[in-house]
Amino acid sequence: MKKIGMVGIGMMGHGIATNVRKAGYPLGVLEHPGNQPLDSLLAQGAVAYGSARELAADSEVVILCVTGSPQVEAVLCQPDGVLEGLRQGCVIIDCSTAIPSSTLRIAGQVAERGGRFLDAPMTRTPKEAAEGRLNLLVGGDRALFDEMLPLLQSFAENITHTGPVGSGHRMKLLHNFVSLGQVALLGEAAACAARADIDPAVLVEVLAKGGGGGAALERVKPYLLSQDPNALRFTLANANKDLGYYAQMARDSEAAHEIADSVGATFKRLAAIAPERYASELASLLNEL
Repeated sequence: MKKIGMVGIGMMGHGIATNVRKAGYPLGVLEHPGNQPLDSLLAQGAVAYGSARELAADSEVVILCVTGSPQVEAVLCQPDGVLEGLRQGCVIIDCSTAIPSSTLRIAGQVAERGGRFLDAPMTRTPKEAAEGRLNLLVGGDRALFDEMLPLLQSFAENITHTGPVGSGHRMKLLHNFVSLGQVALLGEAAACAARADIDPAVLVEVLAKGGGGGAALERVKPYLLSQDPNALRFTLANANKDLGYYAQMARDSEAAHEIADSVGATFKRLAAIAPERYASELASLLNEL
């Protein structure tokens, strides 16, 4: 089986790494202060590396699961980074959420070094990551997608080939704009309902039976009914980042973005005050801050 290296063992990355190792792939991980504890992975046979260059030099596939484009560019291009150790034919799979224009530049640099590239951003939550049930939106050469499919299936349930390189990240931003837009609508409506003395249970029941039902409502419902934010463990800082990336993509494409600007302004304001709070808490935050 191919030797896998992984950069970014955070809330999502830890689940990916665990399932890759569980599937039997030899696994190396980059030591980094932002990682979740590595103890369980090391106990399962994973090997820790002190630099991205060393990790890449000993890997046939490198999976990236970092915050966004600046982090992807840094881990690949900085001194002692992945590109310095990249082996001929090595595959870079970027599971981060990134700016498509940056993705295209990075893919070109990988190709210049003799590597291959897929952008494979995720949807769903850390819970599904731990269960090996992520959704992946994969951009890149179809033959390379087919070659990597068994690896992707080790940590994902629904895998969609979206088209050429960059299309995965474009689709992820479209998805997150729609989903976060729905969360913003629900949060603002719930904040208004609280001021109007509407019982949250009544609000949820009416929305669920009508046009407000769907995945977004199911994810914010536990917070609206019992103040449990964990069904949507997506920070305001990440939401603000993703909506900023979407707005840049829309501007680059000369597409309409008035609604995105309004949704983005809400998350930008709240993220500046409480960046680590979850998007599920929007209703309370709008009335508190």
